[in-house]
Amino acid sequence: MLMLGFAGFLGILKIILMALAAFGLFDAAFRREDAFRAADKQNKVFWLIILGIALVVSYLFSLLSILPVAGAVASIVYIVDVRPALQQVGGGRGWGRRRGSSSDGPYGPYNGGR
Repeated sequence: MLMLGFAGFLGILKIILMALAAFGLFDAAFRREDAFRAADKQNKVFWLIILGIALVVSYLFSLLSILPVAGAVASIVYIVDVRPALQQVGGGRGWGRRRGSSSDGPYGPYNGGR
């Protein structure tokens, strides 16, 4: 019974690590290449390769080996260090970014009938 609970916990942890790597991979894929250089971080291709390997390793290997732990560290470094630096340089989110202000209508800014 205890081993079954431990296996369930490891399964949930594996899904969480895969989600972290997938989030980092998709976030890095939608960032601009020049934002990585402007933030003085490694280039975009480097992070795409590292996060892609982290996603594959976390899927294929058991959490009791060292490779998924290294992948988790890489994903956490991207999310905690690189992503905020890219947001500062790029001015917000990399994907789904709105252009203009929140009061803009479909034909331009709304000025309240002035």
